[in-house]
Amino acid sequence: MVTAARNVLAVYRPILEPLGLTHPQYLVMLALWDQSPRSLGDIADALALEPASASPLVKRLEKEGLIERVRSDQDERRLDISLTDAGRALRAQALDVPRQVMQRVGLDLETVTALREALGPFNSSLRG
Repeated sequence: MVTAARNVLAVYRPILEPLGLTHPQYLVMLALWDQSPRSLGDIADALALEPASASPLVKRLEKEGLIERVRSDQDERRLDISLTDAGRALRAQALDVPRQVMQRVGLDLETVTALREALGPFNSSLRG
């Protein structure tokens, strides 16, 4: 499994590099493209990460100008993470990432979907 994870990252690296993203940063952006704004805890939950692990990813994306942290309208103590115009614009460039990954791996959508469904129970059991 370690080898598979390393190989997946190796496939993503040259695809994400032109976008200026690492794989973990790409996952954060996917979460925000799905729903923005979000709290750090919500992003961490969506990615099955601890907030302490998600925080440096968010800080780096903020430094790159792709996201911003703003006070929540509902709770002044909470910071919400929102996409900037640059972060929203990056989505258009990233839409082709899944197709490029499948092309490099040599699998069709049906096979990838079946694999994801087969690994679902295993992944859920690891989350506790």
